[in-house]
Amino acid sequence: MPVLAFLILFPFAAAFIIFFMKKDSKIRTFAVILSALAELAASIFFAVDNFMNHDMTMGTFYLSKTHIADEVMASVEFCLMLLVFSQAIRFRKFYVMILSALGTLPALYLDFTGISETTASHIKVDHLTVIMVLVVGIVGSLICMYAVGYIRDYHHHHTEFKDRSGYFLALLFVFLGAMMGLISSDNLSWMYFFWEITSVCSFLLIGYSQTREAVTNSFRALWMNLLGGCGFMAAIVFCVGVMEITNISQLLLFAALPSMAIFPVVMLSFAALTKSAQLPFSGWLLGAMVAPTPTSALLHSATMVKAGVYLLLRLSPLMYGTHAGIMVSVIGGFTFFAASLLAITVSDGKKVLAYSTISNLGLITAAAGCGMPQAVWAGIMLLIFHAVTKSMMFMSVGAYENSTGSRDVEDMHGMIVRYPRLAFVMTIGIFGMSVVPMGMCVAKWAALKAFIDSGYVYLTLFLCFGSASTLFYWIKWLGKIFSVSKGSDKHEDTVHGSEWTAICPLACIAIILCLVYPLISSLVVIPYTQNAFSGSVNRFVTSESSEGVFSLASGTDNVAAISTEDFIIMGVMLICMCVLPLMMKYVNSVQERRVLAYMSGFNTGDDRSFYDSFGEAKGQYLANWYMRDFFGEKKLLMPSLMLTTVFLLVMLTVCTVGGLFI
Repeated sequence: MPVLAFLILFPFAAAFIIFFMKKDSKIRTFAVILSALAELAASIFFAVDNFMNHDMTMGTFYLSKTHIADEVMASVEFCLMLLVFSQAIRFRKFYVMILSALGTLPALYLDFTGISETTASHIKVDHLTVIMVLVVGIVGSLICMYAVGYIRDYHHHHTEFKDRSGYFLALLFVFLGAMMGLISSDNLSWMYFFWEITSVCSFLLIGYSQTREAVTNSFRALWMNLLGGCGFMAAIVFCVGVMEITNISQLLLFAALPSMAIFPVVMLSFAALTKSAQLPFSGWLLGAMVAPTPTSALLHSATMVKAGVYLLLRLSPLMYGTHAGIMVSVIGGFTFFAASLLAITVSDGKKVLAYSTISNLGLITAAAGCGMPQAVWAGIMLLIFHAVTKSMMFMSVGAYENSTGSRDVEDMHGMIVRYPRLAFVMTIGIFGMSVVPMGMCVAKWAALKAFIDSGYVYLTLFLCFGSASTLFYWIKWLGKIFSVSKGSDKHEDTVHGSEWTAICPLACIAIILCLVYPLISSLVVIPYTQNAFSGSVNRFVTSESSEGVFSLASGTDNVAAISTEDFIIMGVMLICMCVLPLMMKYVNSVQERRVLAYMSGFNTGDDRSFYDSFGEAKGQYLANWYMRDFFGEKKLLMPSLMLTTVFLLVMLTVCTVGGLFI
């Protein structure tokens, strides 16, 4: 418990100190890096300590009497509401005040009247908690280290913005502390408290530059997440007033009869859908691109959006065969497919990553909504691989933008020659997201097997078509990086050392994860799924499968979604991936004949220009195909938003009426 307390409280203390430090000082740089390293080390120590010294079979519980802490949290919640009110009045966004009051005032009433007081433990540590602590602690801390050099370059290139880098760096650490509190909270009121901190922090970070676009996008993020917060608070009020429970662990006891808990599950799922930027709430995450890159990396990989899918994975045992599960799985599956198509049609690097994030979060959401142990196994694996790979990709794009002034994929032509180190890291990221047997592809494979064996045909279709379009936009990007014209020169590497200090470890982690994920599965993920679904296993039909593939006869059966034969196949593919580049290098070394490229005219001899029919020299330019005429944002985005809005409203109505009058 002392280590966990440090993980939660230390980032807030570090944020307070960093906020008041002089900008661009070596002392502040040292403080940020040291604080990030301390949080990272504490995360690793916490994980090792729990695995070696604690029995996490059913989880370890802490803090049953928290009266003083509850009053402090209530006071902070009130201050957050006042902060939102002040910003809403300043920018004349009065609707935000209503949403903030609807979420905060009931929380204050429950806290100060003592209605929600309980002797149940407020903190729970189990396998999923440890996974999330490692994700947030390692990835989040590295992003904070990366931000030191990035924010210096950012203000060097954007002199029109006021330098508030201390404020920016402090908010990153507040985000880390809030996430640590959220993922370790078992008490719903405590989770809501940290949930709202992340909403307000994202609002402040997205609006950092204070431009009109940044302010608009920040308020979009705020109202969408406050709307989800209202759903979260409705679930708390119902649990406390009707069900007389206060914790998620108590709510999960209804897994054998989930219809009794349908209303709070639906409301919590609604909150999670908004936080994870699922359609129709994807707009806030796309708008977050206006913020400095560390904000995007943190929101998209280790914190904000992961809070939503984390809650859905927690609630998954309550979703199998319920309307709540159908609502979540359909929204998640459709988001995965639609966002992957939209990613094909954009060339802005950060926007491609944003759509990719929304898409992959949709797949995790669908896995959670499926409500099966195998699907949750896949969802957790997707969460781990996505957090590492996507943060690395965002930081690489940010470093490239600071070096060249552009983050457009089309401007990354020949990057393998011009910026070889960044190109190498991006290649690892793209391979990690799309190529077998790298991590994300393995997890998608597992999700596909889970959806098929579970009988969710629509999820199988979403996954198949969505994965095809996902591969398409990643390969397009990879093609630009490796498309080299004769005469391309290497450029000076201007990426700061603090940025490389964060990017390189993530690249190494991405590779290591692909080698050790069977170990992660057997030691952490499978034990969690076995324990989480032990109370709901009677609702499942035992599947007839070969040894090594998931089986559900009892709570102790193997729930891994990848068989031994699959591991062998993927191992062979990994060896082939390593051997192929060596073979290509050998072929290139013995084949000396060079052929000029055909460019719809007579090649001038340098593969960069040609003579047209009038004898005039024209430069060639290679561009990707973005298919905007088929399913661009103007054609697909609005219909997707409308369709998911109608579906969500119908399902919320059905589930709410059924849950309140059951």
